[in-house]
Amino acid sequence: MAKLTIIIPTLNEEEFIEQAIRSASFADEILIIDSYSDDRTLDIAKEHPVTIYQRHFDDFSSQKNYAIDKAVNDWIFILDADEVISPELREEIIGELKKDNPSEAYEVGMTRMFMGQQMKYGTARNDSKTLLFNRKHCRFGQKLVHENLVVNGKTGVLKHKALHYTYRGFDHFAGKKNHYAWLQAKEKFAKGKKPNLFHFLIKPSFRFFSEYIIKRGFMDGYPGFFNAYINSYGVMTRYIKLWLLHHDQK
Repeated sequence: MAKLTIIIPTLNEEEFIEQAIRSASFADEILIIDSYSDDRTLDIAKEHPVTIYQRHFDDFSSQKNYAIDKAVNDWIFILDADEVISPELREEIIGELKKDNPSEAYEVGMTRMFMGQQMKYGTARNDSKTLLFNRKHCRFGQKLVHENLVVNGKTGVLKHKALHYTYRGFDHFAGKKNHYAWLQAKEKFAKGKKPNLFHFLIKPSFRFFSEYIIKRGFMDGYPGFFNAYINSYGVMTRYIKLWLLHHDQK
């Protein structure tokens, strides 16, 4: 069987890092790439057989590519600290790595947990990422946020899912959206994009309508409403920050 390195990017993840590491314990190497956490993240991680590197965060792609280069093995699985590999997914990963001719990469679905419940609608309906791959054929493209893995070859789809605990309190969730908004604004600013009234009035409203009505986020109750509303607010915030960058303000 091909050997596997599971990479876990961290920044102040003391609440979830333990369960992430435990779910990754079947890997031949667990590599932590830490952005200089100032909580107990590394203390908890050091209680387990893991390799730790620290690097100042500039963007998600660079952080992950750095860790990929440091890994001992060619087969990589990227596991965020608030995610857990289910037992079923673990066995499926092992099965794929035993194959003589596996795909170059594999897409993994997410079971999203938000405000204490499993989200089944809205953006959670088709929530998946390419997480398992052979680094000889794959590299993250240079995007500041929502980085994409460039795959030179075939991408398979695993049928079992990972668990994604997206919520650890309202302030943290809102702060995460704010952080992403700044990264997205900087990315658009670097490309010379300028906001207008369409971006402020229409795009946030469409985001809410799409998630809550078209994708039936209302079926998830109040958490579905809150999630759609906060995501639409994140769109508005992105373009406000882009406007501020063009006017040399913060």
